[in-house]
Amino acid sequence: MELRSSGLQRLVREVAKFGAVGGAGVLVNLGVFNLVRHVSDLPVVRASVIATVVAIAFNYVGFRYWTYRDREKSGRTRELTLFLLFSAIGLVIENGVLYLATYGFGWDSPLQSNIFKFVGIGVATLFRFWSYRTWVFRAMPAREALAGAESILAQQPRKPASEPRQRVP
Repeated sequence: MELRSSGLQRLVREVAKFGAVGGAGVLVNLGVFNLVRHVSDLPVVRASVIATVVAIAFNYVGFRYWTYRDREKSGRTRELTLFLLFSAIGLVIENGVLYLATYGFGWDSPLQSNIFKFVGIGVATLFRFWSYRTWVFRAMPAREALAGAESILAQQPRKPASEPRQRVP
């Protein structure tokens, strides 16, 4: 039972850290979105794409160096490539919701844009959590962890088995 609760505790911590970084990323995303909309004449979805790209960069730093800092660190090029690939899919999901609301239904007031931007972020976040933990920031394989532990133990001097044990009263 302990192993299950220990695994569950790790998952809860991971979700909390992912949520903290993601929550800050949402604030960055919405802040940049509204700033770009306020200072430029860009269409709503283009402003959203810019904001999403900024948030993706912010989130990578938070995920790599805080949420998943204990995960496998070899193959950073592979990790970054997969992160960008899955982030791009999340960008399409997120901004697809906003595009549909804006151009499909004509809901394009600032309040409506922010609501559907937020809804799009929520839907894309479910995909991102699954893909990042499954493919990008993978847990170190058990074989490698075991081999590392065995190599540490092999370096420690061993006592011969024939030595009598000393008892301490």
